[in-house]
Amino acid sequence: MYTQERTAMANLVVGGPVAVNSYDNAIVAALVENRPVMLVHAFNGGYLRPAELAASSHDKGVKLATALDPATKDAQGHLWHITPGGFFGQRPLYFIESAAGQVTPPAAGTADADAGRGDDGAPKPQRRRVTVHQDAPQSTADTLQVGLPGKVADKWRGKNGATEDTQLWVVTVTPWGGITFVPITHPDAILGFKDHAVAKDSEARLTYNWGGDFTGTVINTFYPRLPNEWDVPYHHVFT
Repeated sequence: MYTQERTAMANLVVGGPVAVNSYDNAIVAALVENRPVMLVHAFNGGYLRPAELAASSHDKGVKLATALDPATKDAQGHLWHITPGGFFGQRPLYFIESAAGQVTPPAAGTADADAGRGDDGAPKPQRRRVTVHQDAPQSTADTLQVGLPGKVADKWRGKNGATEDTQLWVVTVTPWGGITFVPITHPDAILGFKDHAVAKDSEARLTYNWGGDFTGTVINTFYPRLPNEWDVPYHHVFT
């Protein structure tokens, strides 16, 4: 069914110890091609979205939605970019950036235009990133915010003076064809949900990784889905 979508790059190793096979086209698209994807949860098929879609919101978190309403779709609140952000040893690191509220790059010749450029020389778009609270997962406060590096609250800034270190994630491909997110600031934690409740409007949180490794457990797994795959259950995609 998805032959035309599948990549020819069999066994491409991306982001973790598990080889990405040809049927993991959405993983390759997200991590290599930087195409926006939906992050669909393995447990109930809901998808991650920012709690607030507006570009001006920098102090709200992430939640799991179970219905794709027109407002979210129009604002691209269902789509995320998994953007390369350096390395942790030999492991590549990524930002989880929302496609909702993306800011147009500043015009050439302005001071802000040189803040960052892509390989083609064009200014990089400003996207709000998923940022981790310094005290997560011990703190009962909100442990995730979606905001630009310079506009999130102090507790969501880098401990060592680097704004970005609370926004960098290890993205690991799991043996069952999904991906798991581990923040580099809290390597014993993993992206999960408040009170482990995977339900409508569940708030995304950092939870302890009882699995003990970077692949986590199925309750912490997300299946990247290209927008055209939204209506197909993940277990049908991987047959």
